[in-house]
Amino acid sequence: MHLKIFMWSYVVTALSLVAAFVYGSWSAVVLCAILGILEVSLSFDNAVINATVLERMSNFWQTIFLTVGIVIAVFGMRLLLPLVIVWLAAGLPPQEAFSLAMNPPPDDAAYFPDGSPSYETLLTDAHPLIASFGGMFLLMLFLSWLFTEREFTWLSWLERPLAKAGRLDYLAVILSCVTLLVASQTLAEDPQTVLFSGLIGLVTFLVVSGLGTLFENTSGEQATLDSGEPVQPARSGGPNKLVVATGKAGFFLFLYLEVLDASFSFDGVIGAFAITSDPIIIALGLGLIGAMFVRSLTIYLVRKGTLSEYVYLEHGAHWAIGALAVILIISIGYHISEFITGLLGVAFIGAALLTSIRRNRALAARGEKVGTVHA
Repeated sequence: MHLKIFMWSYVVTALSLVAAFVYGSWSAVVLCAILGILEVSLSFDNAVINATVLERMSNFWQTIFLTVGIVIAVFGMRLLLPLVIVWLAAGLPPQEAFSLAMNPPPDDAAYFPDGSPSYETLLTDAHPLIASFGGMFLLMLFLSWLFTEREFTWLSWLERPLAKAGRLDYLAVILSCVTLLVASQTLAEDPQTVLFSGLIGLVTFLVVSGLGTLFENTSGEQATLDSGEPVQPARSGGPNKLVVATGKAGFFLFLYLEVLDASFSFDGVIGAFAITSDPIIIALGLGLIGAMFVRSLTIYLVRKGTLSEYVYLEHGAHWAIGALAVILIISIGYHISEFITGLLGVAFIGAALLTSIRRNRALAARGEKVGTVHA
């Protein structure tokens, strides 16, 4: 199964490294490989969260995610999105931004001899706008999960009371808005821009997630009518055994995944400029190699039933998302190393995996099934 799922990732990696060699010799190959590793290390929690959504989608939409989705990930999120950000932040048309990216200043300086900023400088200057949008989208994702009651809890002493507090309507929205307001007024040099960008991120989450839930519920009602049996409620973030998202529900879940990927990719794209400012190398390394492996890992988690076997992985991934959201919001005013971001994600998921393994061993010793629920 491993080779079947990851085969295309290996093929794409080989082709990308060949393309990098043709484009810029061995130095480009090394940079491309480093960026691929950077993307995978920063996006493992993304793969886990993707898996919780993907397992709710039909085989058709899973295939779309692996085909059309990878095109969007490479050319949309890693190549076109930074150009659009430069266009919005600096007022440069996308074609001029691309020309600027392909023709950096001598010695990769921050400014040209005439004093005009480089593409890297323009994108870095737009970081507060990027961090605000991505931070709010991910914060809403984390809080919406945190304030939802579920059958399994990991950090029970914290998750259970917070899940009960979530019975207060719109608590996640209220806390997110307060966080955005405080961050924009205390961390940002341009509070209005940061506030506006953060509100777009919040609204984007509400619209895409809400539409996906709406059409998924519609599919659930139809399944009940067709089967004549009531649909059992699914665990938080998991699929319903009788219903998978098809049609409009599948489309909006696919759209949700792409926006989620964009939010996760921001820190990787910004961090990539510490390695190279060449958009072609970034697209090959972050996009083709990194994004392809993240998608293959997502499919692997779904096909192997890893989230059902290791029940705390989803929790660890969401806590990692919460940490990433906080880091993005703080980075509006302060630089935070991508090393810290990646390390926190690995730490949360690693701890959740170890706890899951310990739980499974304890259940096996008592002769109980892995899926047994304990209060």
